[in-house]
Amino acid sequence: MNTTFTSTALTGAGLAIGIALLVVQHARWWKTASGGPAGGGAARDPKALIPFWSGIAFGTLMVACPAGLLGTAAGALRWGGNSLGDFVMSTMTGQRSSVVATASAPSLDGNGALIVTAAVVCLWLLRKQFAKITKAGFKTGVWSGTLLAIGTGTFAIIGNFVIPTVNSAGAQLLGKVVHGTFL
Repeated sequence: MNTTFTSTALTGAGLAIGIALLVVQHARWWKTASGGPAGGGAARDPKALIPFWSGIAFGTLMVACPAGLLGTAAGALRWGGNSLGDFVMSTMTGQRSSVVATASAPSLDGNGALIVTAAVVCLWLLRKQFAKITKAGFKTGVWSGTLLAIGTGTFAIIGNFVIPTVNSAGAQLLGKVVHGTFL
């Protein structure tokens, strides 16, 4: 299997923004249960995190786009995260951030692009059906995903799982729908 990669850079400050978005989203989720398990309230529903984690997966797929509107938007979100993080870091600590990851994410192939295109069309057509809180969680996840998916370590594992899986799903879809075969 010949895998191509998209090149990108992430600063420590951009990574800090991505982690902060991740922590804040989970802290809000943790706090939402009235009283929590110890206080006799409702248990925290992990399904409430689905929009956020879907956004992280979509942000990861955006990073995997070598060009186009999604790839350009991912670059803009990374630039924004790196810039905002650097401003906050230098203002608060007096330190400038440096590049911490120049990792390359696997890129989408034509099969994966089929799945992403279908997802974008579905999201666009259904956008009015989603509640504001769902949209906010998804958007936060997208920004966090564009910042965290290109790092090394844990988040690289996420990117290396999501992107090849979508490429494979697209190949299977083509095989089953277009050619009537099973791959």
